[in-house]
Amino acid sequence: MKLAPEGLDVVVGAEVWRYDGGRVLVGGAPTRVLRLSPRAFEFVRDSRVAACDPTSRQLAARLLEAGLAHPDPETLPAVALDQLTVVIPVLGRSAALQRLLSGLQGVRVLVVDDGTPEPAATALHQVVASAGAELLRLDRNVGPASARNAGLGQAETPFVAFVDSDVVVTADALERMLRHFADPELALVGPRVVGTPHPQTWIARYENSRASVDLGIRPALVRPRSAVSWMSSTCLIGRREVLAAGFTAGMRVAEDVDLVWRLCEQGWRVRYEPRVVVEHEHRQRFGPWFRRKLFYGTGAADLAPVHPAAIPPAILRPWTIAVLLCLLAARRWSLPAAAAVSGVAAWRVHRRLSSTTRSRALAVRLVGGGVVAALTQASALALRHWWPIGAVAVLCSRRARWIIGIMALADGLVEYSRLRRGLDPVRFLLARRLDDIAYGTGVWLGCLRRRSFRALVPAIVSDRRAGLPLSGKVHRKAGIDGAQ
Repeated sequence: MKLAPEGLDVVVGAEVWRYDGGRVLVGGAPTRVLRLSPRAFEFVRDSRVAACDPTSRQLAARLLEAGLAHPDPETLPAVALDQLTVVIPVLGRSAALQRLLSGLQGVRVLVVDDGTPEPAATALHQVVASAGAELLRLDRNVGPASARNAGLGQAETPFVAFVDSDVVVTADALERMLRHFADPELALVGPRVVGTPHPQTWIARYENSRASVDLGIRPALVRPRSAVSWMSSTCLIGRREVLAAGFTAGMRVAEDVDLVWRLCEQGWRVRYEPRVVVEHEHRQRFGPWFRRKLFYGTGAADLAPVHPAAIPPAILRPWTIAVLLCLLAARRWSLPAAAAVSGVAAWRVHRRLSSTTRSRALAVRLVGGGVVAALTQASALALRHWWPIGAVAVLCSRRARWIIGIMALADGLVEYSRLRRGLDPVRFLLARRLDDIAYGTGVWLGCLRRRSFRALVPAIVSDRRAGLPLSGKVHRKAGIDGAQ
């Protein structure tokens, strides 16, 4: 059993459910149920595990690997910034680069000019020289992935940060992320990315409330098919030796998703740290914003051949499909039938959790979460990935108009109530639907270009393979390792 490094304090996630006075933990990536042994419970009683001896280090390692706990950056040892090289790929954008470099005093910075044409190149190089940064000039534009690789090849420090030129980040924020590498299993860490303040347009205000690169307020272990399944290359820090192969050369979209998934497949940990926040200058005008969303969507088809298990737009189980079919039938018997299917699923989960205190309540909660997840995924399919099919259905069927209309309204209102709102409800709902249409169109274009529709096909996973309704497994192991 692996041991966490001594001094690596971890905190049980706020999203983890607790039962039996905290002796049973439910959560993680994928979702699992852990019953703590009496000795392990003593370490977790106050939600914090201080890795100070073999027992606590073993428990901390298990909680980290399960995604049930996260390191506390405030208690981790500091890392000198001379251990870091910041690589900034840039094409033009002299003003944005100057703003970024002003916050990186005292850090080694390597700016990779990705083939900026003159006269913009001269202005860009002057900004780099004035800031005391290093410059690597590429003769032609190779795209951000290959430009980052060029900078990675020049780095000699143990850690490398990749930062986009339209970001505002400080050396202090980078140092706080570096602390996470006290975990020897960690390959990559990224911060929360929010919009720069005072957006000027309604599209920018929407992006500031719901940007694609903003992954929320909770720390997470990043894994495919989990709550946080990817991270943006807007700002990342990684171990140079682990990133030796770099990004996939030539990829101009989804190269960050590809990197994260490759690292996960290799057994490395990737962590999202929202307690460190950087700012990103979102697009202000509708045209560039819509085209960028569409461009992002095209990346799904590129990822499908190399990450077939991670790319499905929805993960459904037979019983959740049965619930969805009952509800989508929109008949008088729909709700009773859906409730009956859910009841059977809860009974089956209860039988598997019979050794867990209050397993009935836990089974109902898990199945209820599974139903909500299935409804959310069905809505995303109809409104985002499959929206052309949904549009045809709306034209041909009155029932489809009602169902998709309710999905569109409910989805928008839920998101509007959940997020920091910079818009009125009408414009927020309009932007939300345009966001989905743009991304979904990109997915279809990418699939047509590759002549493969794998990126549009949901995965159906059997209950035996999936474990718990929320895509997890039940782990029962005895002893001091923290679960039984």
